[in-house]
Amino acid sequence: MKANPKPDFVNRAAVLARQLSEALVRERIVPHFVDSYVVEHGRYGLQVHAGFYRDLLTLLQREALLAMSSHALETVCRGAAQETRKTSPMSRKEAGKFRQEFLVALAKHQRWSAGSALEFQSDLQMYEDILAKVANTRRSRKPFEAANHPFVDRSGFLLDSSFLENARLAASRALASLEQLTAQTTNAVLREATLAKSS
Repeated sequence: MKANPKPDFVNRAAVLARQLSEALVRERIVPHFVDSYVVEHGRYGLQVHAGFYRDLLTLLQREALLAMSSHALETVCRGAAQETRKTSPMSRKEAGKFRQEFLVALAKHQRWSAGSALEFQSDLQMYEDILAKVANTRRSRKPFEAANHPFVDRSGFLLDSSFLENARLAASRALASLEQLTAQTTNAVLREATLAKSS
């Protein structure tokens, strides 16, 4: 077995990183999340200062990218259900290499410094560790309950720590949109890779 990942393996990770980033910007989930929250709860002060509002969107966009990355990597590495079949789970070694290539491609696409890339990687590991712990205790959630997820806790606090429960519920709704977008994007990338392999 070769020590280096195959070119299509590297390419798939790079394509996924790029398409997730582009989908997040294109679909404007984060600005919609913040603007809807402001209107629903009358928290217009969050938008008064342009600099503060821009910084808030930047921080929340990063949290959204963390949530999407963790969800996409779990889908790819554990095997994804597609319309026609289920892809096989990766070995631990393959999953590690795919994750590494994904993070390198994401850092390049986002034009992060080495420090910013390492910080994102550290936060992603924290996301994955928390999600692994809560995986066994997941249950169906009532509409008025916030999801047990690091995106919900961190984004709720960033958005409006004074009204944390309201902010966490809004973040839960945003998380559902992010996970749906991630699933669509990831499955599209995997489907294209499968078609390219068979042609």
